Amino acid sequence: MTMSRPRSTATNQRAGRGAVAIATALLAAGTLALTALPAQATPAAAEPDVSAAATPSADKLGGHDRALLATYRKQHLARTTMKNADRAVPDFATLLVAVREGRTAEAERALADLGIRTTRTDSAVGYIKANVPFGMVDRVAAIEDVVAVDVDELLKIDEVRPEGADTVAAADGQGPQAPSAKTPDSNAYMPTRETGSVEFKEDNPSYDGRGVTIGIMDTGVDPTHPALARTTTGERKLVDTVAGTDPRNFIDLLFDATWQNLSSATRVSGPVFTDQVRGETWKAPDSADLRIGLRPIQLPQGATVVPTLVRESDSAVWVDTDLDHDFTDEELLRPYREKQQVAHFGTDDPTTPADERIPFTVQVRDDFFPGTVSVNVNIITEAHGTHVAGITAANGMFGGRMDGQAPGARLVSMRACHSFGCSSAALTDGMIDLATKHGVDVINMSIGASPEFNDGQSARALVYNRLIDESGVQLFISAGNSGAGVNTVGDPTAADKVVSVGASVSRATWWANYGSQVRDGLGVFPFSSRGPREDGGFKPDLTAPGAAVSTVPDWLPNSSVAETGYTLPVGYSMMNGTSMASPQATGAAALLLSAAAQRGVSAGPEELRSALYSSARYNDTVPAVAQGRGALHVAGAWTYLSRNATAVDAVSVSAPVCTPLSGGLVTPHTGSGVFNSCAPGSGGQGVGESRTYDVTLTRTSGPDRAVPYLLTLTGDDGTFSVPRTVMLGLNEPTVVKVVAEPSSQGVHSALLRIDNPGTTATEQTAMLAVEAATPLAAGTTYEVTGVAERNGTVHYTVAVPAGTTALNVKLDGLADGSHTRWWAFRPTGVSGESAAPGSLSCYSGYLGGNGCDPAARTYKAPAAGVWELVVESRRTSALLDNPYRLTATVTK
Repeated sequence: MTMSRPRSTATNQRAGRGAVAIATALLAAGTLALTALPAQATPAAAEPDVSAAATPSADKLGGHDRALLATYRKQHLARTTMKNADRAVPDFATLLVAVREGRTAEAERALADLGIRTTRTDSAVGYIKANVPFGMVDRVAAIEDVVAVDVDELLKIDEVRPEGADTVAAADGQGPQAPSAKTPDSNAYMPTRETGSVEFKEDNPSYDGRGVTIGIMDTGVDPTHPALARTTTGERKLVDTVAGTDPRNFIDLLFDATWQNLSSATRVSGPVFTDQVRGETWKAPDSADLRIGLRPIQLPQGATVVPTLVRESDSAVWVDTDLDHDFTDEELLRPYREKQQVAHFGTDDPTTPADERIPFTVQVRDDFFPGTVSVNVNIITEAHGTHVAGITAANGMFGGRMDGQAPGARLVSMRACHSFGCSSAALTDGMIDLATKHGVDVINMSIGASPEFNDGQSARALVYNRLIDESGVQLFISAGNSGAGVNTVGDPTAADKVVSVGASVSRATWWANYGSQVRDGLGVFPFSSRGPREDGGFKPDLTAPGAAVSTVPDWLPNSSVAETGYTLPVGYSMMNGTSMASPQATGAAALLLSAAAQRGVSAGPEELRSALYSSARYNDTVPAVAQGRGALHVAGAWTYLSRNATAVDAVSVSAPVCTPLSGGLVTPHTGSGVFNSCAPGSGGQGVGESRTYDVTLTRTSGPDRAVPYLLTLTGDDGTFSVPRTVMLGLNEPTVVKVVAEPSSQGVHSALLRIDNPGTTATEQTAMLAVEAATPLAAGTTYEVTGVAERNGTVHYTVAVPAGTTALNVKLDGLADGSHTRWWAFRPTGVSGESAAPGSLSCYSGYLGGNGCDPAARTYKAPAAGVWELVVESRRTSALLDNPYRLTATVTK
């Protein structure tokens, strides 16, 4: 199977599509010290370069990955021609390759025929990783058994601390109370109750996650936080903490300084020796099989050389934490799983509430390079992973009764990220290891990319699908923070079998965590990425609370929202994002798995997904594209699981798709849901226009006879209509006529439920989404007045004609004290705003626009097609209802 996968260069949810620029700057400045790869790992000599412009049809890489290759090659050439360059940037890229199922060995042999040695092969999931010279990448993609290729890249860690939290006046005693040891488990700060889990645990005290281990794929989990120390049954909560990065990977080689690769040339003998690198003298244990590492390690304060010593005979590690050239006064360290040892850098100031010491653990591997021992000084430089871990499983926050979702569950930390970001290779390698080697039952990943072409067919997405099937471990991944436009959901959360989680927020949490008052009882955050996928695929799958007060490391800065009037103590922060929603769902799944294990109930990934999806609570005030099936509900899901009431028959959906990129789908212009975002006159629908879409349903399992299915619409605003029933024979494609007639401009969406009334669970759900745009013409003005609620959004769609030189947008008619903005999204679903830091804080009356003009902006040479303009009023707006006037014109 081949496919085209063009990508965006936009930086979105945990997606540093432009983050490689960091490397460019560092390299140009000559500040990045690189460790050269051992000769054995160097790929074969490069063939002549293939231009990024020479993109073949059915491209298995796509435009974004080709742009990455071009950038990497420029960095390599620039660095190697720099005067006094002490290290060369590698002349290869790390490729993540998904191969045809059952053909991994054949694909590996084909790579060997090209002179390329793989650095990792996982046959069970059809995954190969290899360092490939730039000029040979197309030859790799051309291998018949290769299905998709991703180029390893640095994904930026999203800022999940509330934007602008320290720049607005505090509540002066008029805000909510601060959380404390007196806060009950049912609270709005850590709103697990919104999933129904608090009541579920009260009714079933032992169904609290005990017996379940959660994998946390993230920036690392603090091994010393008191709320992450023990489970409700007294077991150690953190089972293991390891690194998923690999110094053979292009990006990890450049950015992850936590690995010390100690070749035979670093051998020394105690009790006293002089190293060959610096010529300095050291005291050491009296042993003849020692190796010393002197590579700078990235600490929160910056890169520092931290001498590391390993004994080959038993992989014992000493780290010179006090930098006194004496290893004999240091603790002998073993990997965390063995003895749960935690060492520290620095000293604690007893006069402060924080513990200023920086904890770390160690890991030893000998399988990266021949004859080389690799030691990882596993240090945490970001608070994100610890915050996520607390949401899934904290036990006794603030020393009281406030918990995360599954306080009885254990944790395994897989650190794939560091202060510069996360490599996509580490996220893939680490995910496979978590699911297959560490005994976890469910995994959370609050990291991903936001590609322009998000059809769920990237190499990573395909591997994740197979991993779920092969390991029996369900993956939960954040949907992305690139909303509020349609088709902004990320990758690999777009994978079919991954549970993709959007971010909901309640009125109570708006007040408790932000000091902001709203009208609606429950909504979805404006930043939460929306579906559908490029192929109309159903994403996000569910929503869960997307803001929480949770655990963070003592030695890193914490955060509160000034408008609440309270400050959180050391070790706790309020953060928001789909990064916080996904662990809510993961922890909720841990409760279900815990209950299932105790009751002897089967709860494999397919059964778990079916129960979660069938029981989700749909919110009639939120569009289908923003919430998927609705809010996760633990007790409802348990009802399905406990009664073995999961979907019985499989039903596939094939539907027409029209987007600017739909010609690149696996089957051009065809996907798993109706999605039309084309402009009127170019395949799209106009306001008041009726169109019939032929949707093909195929039942692929069940009885060998025709079975009646009910067809129902959820969330429809009157745009769609479908037959009430359909008869589906086994493996007999049946066409259903879906009629769409939008009565107004904007995005119209609904869920099409395909349900066998003879079973309890819903067999299939498909997304229906149509954008009806108002055509813009030169010399005319589109003008609309409206009211945006505080923390709410209003969406408009306009069709920009081909040949337009500028799209001009203005926002006025605002009341005093209104903090309101508009946010433009391009026809391909990516943000049309500048990448400048303040561009997404461009509110009227707030920080002077934050370096952006909140009243008028021009989008030069706008792409032809449907642009979505989203008006949003900020949480700090003085008005609950914010009137505005929005105008748009085009210049030919």
